[in-house]
Amino acid sequence: MHNTPHSTLNIPEVMTRNSAARDMVAGFATALPALSTMWQHIQTALADVRDLAAEVERLSAAVAAARLDRANALAAMRATIAAERDGETDPLSYLRDELRAAQSSTAARTGVNRG
Repeated sequence: MHNTPHSTLNIPEVMTRNSAARDMVAGFATALPALSTMWQHIQTALADVRDLAAEVERLSAAVAAARLDRANALAAMRATIAAERDGETDPLSYLRDELRAAQSSTAARTGVNRG
C-alpha cells in the first residue's frame, strides 16, 4: 500500500523527490565543502522524511488491517444475530469462527503464535 487511506499523499512520488533532493545536496556539498555542516543538517532532514514516509506506509497498512478486522467482526455479529433469530442451533459459531480467524490473522501479521 502506497497511500494512506483517504489521502492525496503519494509516497512513491515523495520519495522520488526526496532522492533527487539528496542527490542535489550531495552535489552541493562536494562543490561547497565549506558549508559541510549546513549540508549535513539538510541531509539529516531529508533522511527524516524518508523515515517518516516508511512510517506512514506502515501505519497505513495497520489501519487497513484494523478496518478489515472490524468489518469482519461486525459481519460475524450480524450473522450471529440473524442465526439466533432464525433459530439455528449454534448461532455463536459465527463469532467463534471470526475470533479464531482474527487471532490467526493477527498472529500471521505480527509473527506471534498464541495457540
